[in-house]
Amino acid sequence: MSNSITSVTTGIPSVPSPATPAGPSSAQEDGGFFTSLTSAIERVEQVHTDAQQQISDLLQGNRQDVHNVMIAVEKADVAFQLMMQVRNKIVNAYQEIERLQF
Repeated sequence: MSNSITSVTTGIPSVPSPATPAGPSSAQEDGGFFTSLTSAIERVEQVHTDAQQQISDLLQGNRQDVHNVMIAVEKADVAFQLMMQVRNKIVNAYQEIERLQF
């Protein structure tokens, strides 16, 4: 049972703890916002690809564990929904910056 829970959390991007400093030096060390965003998108894409592969294996008869396939599909769905919410926040922030008057 613990393996199922662990596998569900591996594809979801991690959120840094509040104790981690978020200053300019930490952003420069890890490559910045663009690198982090690209990495998160690649992880979501990998989770989606894994789910597609498991579905394909199930349909071809190579798998018998429907529950693990459903977990992979739900994990991909949650990761995609999270990515879309982050995208929406980025678009909203951009639009707010556009409205600012200097």
